[in-house]
Amino acid sequence: MQKVAVIHGPNLNMLGLREPEIYGKNNLEMVNKNLKRKAKELDFEIEIMQSNHEGEIVDYLHQNFEQLDGVIINPGGLTHTSVILRDALAAVRLPVIEVHISNIHKREEFRHKSLTAAVAVGQITGLGVKGYTLALEGLKSILGREKY
Repeated sequence: MQKVAVIHGPNLNMLGLREPEIYGKNNLEMVNKNLKRKAKELDFEIEIMQSNHEGEIVDYLHQNFEQLDGVIINPGGLTHTSVILRDALAAVRLPVIEVHISNIHKREEFRHKSLTAAVAVGQITGLGVKGYTLALEGLKSILGREKY
């Protein structure tokens, strides 16, 4: 069975409370429940983590990449600032799909640039929390036709 990591970056633990007009009313527990259901349907083993700390996410990738077949990540604000996270994603040489709940290209100018997108096979932005399950479907397709 293929194993996928879902990484929720900084402030995603506040889903449902933080700016619901932008991020919706679903909390992280609801998002993870839907991810687990979809992973089971797609015959994926899934490991989910959330951290507000850049180094903790990098450490997770370094320590677990050999047991993973792919990564889905919502880097949150690290998307626009973290060369360190970008380099960690490149180093593990796994297919990565970047997910953003809001459309980062329709928001403040500083959010338009994603440092992490260049090392991802794809990016899903602006489709709400549905983007996470779409990313799982995308990884299923990618892993079925290519080996990284």
